Amino acid sequence: MDEVLAAVGPRLKAIRQQRKCTLAALSEKTGISVSTLSRLESGQRKPSLELLLPIAQAHQVPLDELVGAPPVGDPRVRMKPFKQGDATTIVPLTQQPGGLQAFKMIIGPERSEPDQRTHEGYEWLYVLSGKLRLVLAQHDVVLKVGEAAEFDTRVPHWFGSTGEAPVEVLSLFGPQGEKMHVRARPRSA
Repeated sequence: MDEVLAAVGPRLKAIRQQRKCTLAALSEKTGISVSTLSRLESGQRKPSLELLLPIAQAHQVPLDELVGAPPVGDPRVRMKPFKQGDATTIVPLTQQPGGLQAFKMIIGPERSEPDQRTHEGYEWLYVLSGKLRLVLAQHDVVLKVGEAAEFDTRVPHWFGSTGEAPVEVLSLFGPQGEKMHVRARPRSA
């Protein structure tokens, strides 16, 4: 933080000089005294928002430019897919550990025999392509493209392909309490 603050003064001076503006002229535009501006530029006075906002406005530059804020990083997530068994490819879509996690899953037709499990958490599934078979406790449902399901993962569950073709699913998995409120309808008899 000290390094960032120390760099503000020289940056203020450089911007003012690039604009061929004197301390007196800047003082007149901002209402900040010449001595205060001089002390800011020399680092003898710590910059505050109260001082930087009028200077940014006078120079018509964003406040980020005055303080040298780091550029915003590339927001794209570039996670590597991994295999789970022989039939499932998982592409993580979130980078931060903990909290809500997003995954794209491609489940092959080989994964079609239910093997129910339980664990802590809450899951929300959305079918992107194909058909997803979800066995949740005693319910056995098939979700089609555009359908979603949500469930507490402490309930015995399993999901996979119907066995006909691969299925692509968007999965949001989170700790207890982070629930999506979209429900799948049971398969009609």
